[in-house]
Amino acid sequence: MLCVSKDRKRKYISLGVSVNPIHWDFEKNKPKRNCPNRELIQKLINEKISEYSDHILDLKASNKEFTVSNVIKKHGGSLAKTTVSDYLESHIRQLESESRLKYASTFKELKNSMTAFNGTLNIYFSDMDAVWLKNYELWLKSKGLNLNSIGVRFRTLRVLYNQAVEENLVKQEAYPFKTYKVSKLHLETAKRAITKDEVKKITNFKTDNRYTQLAIDVFYFSYLCAGINFKDIAYLTQSNIIESQLVYYRKKTKKLIRVPIQDEAMKIIQRYDRGERGYLFPIFTSTHKTEEQKANRLNKSLKVINRNLKKVGEKLKLPIGLTTYVARHSFATVLKRSGVSTSIISESLGHSSEKITQIYLDSFENSRIDEAMKNLL
Repeated sequence: MLCVSKDRKRKYISLGVSVNPIHWDFEKNKPKRNCPNRELIQKLINEKISEYSDHILDLKASNKEFTVSNVIKKHGGSLAKTTVSDYLESHIRQLESESRLKYASTFKELKNSMTAFNGTLNIYFSDMDAVWLKNYELWLKSKGLNLNSIGVRFRTLRVLYNQAVEENLVKQEAYPFKTYKVSKLHLETAKRAITKDEVKKITNFKTDNRYTQLAIDVFYFSYLCAGINFKDIAYLTQSNIIESQLVYYRKKTKKLIRVPIQDEAMKIIQRYDRGERGYLFPIFTSTHKTEEQKANRLNKSLKVINRNLKKVGEKLKLPIGLTTYVARHSFATVLKRSGVSTSIISESLGHSSEKITQIYLDSFENSRIDEAMKNLL
């Protein structure tokens, strides 16, 4: 056992080695000359003492307060031998328990992809060095994935690796993303916004098909309500309408959003009104009770809506493929072209930072957002 003591507090750390008492020198506190594997055991002891001593010296040099428990927890936790496979599984289960099913699926895709590449993920994070990452990138390219898709894989992996470093599963020195740059895995995204006049063409489109009409209404509602995304639309109820405002927490960022409900948006809500207990839009039914059922329903409904939007866009000869996401981009772009500041657009979109909004193309009074959104019509 290694003893770490400070301020008369002691903690013992097992080195995972047993020695028969007859082979141990209790006065010198080390293995006797006749101890089997004496040199290997002494080397292990010396290395562990050196590791903890260096860690404590670093803390002292940085003038950081610490306790014996903190030193052991941060430096020698029991997760030190966790494999990438086990850690991924644990992370996926955690996300699923938080009902973040779509985000969990991203890590599932990463796990399946890396397993197919490497054969097994019963490896440690330290095994995934810059060479490993480069080979993984080349393998993904050989499978026909485009650069942005590969970028998603690597950004997801980097998130996981950063957490592993924080939880002391791998040393900071082994961090491969210092030399392997994920930023290179990016292509300029094609235009995903349309003009105000093109939005009007969509809303004026005549159809007797209720699914096509729903698709148009979801698109226009998103555009009018600060680019609210499809998942957030699906969960809306009457309780989200407060004093002529749409008030909700964005599912992705958990940020509170408040936007004015314009007359055209209210007409859409009234078209699908199912009373106080129902959702504002006919996406979920009473049969969709669990988060998994709702997630499946969302995916299927989104595919149907986007398929119908694409048909509408083709008939109107719009310059890009129409999806619900185009409504979000168009909202931001129309406001930007009208001279509205990026900061106000960021607030309306519910982005975690203005930087994200700038790439996509902190708090303001609602009156300023109200005034800005008049530019949509």
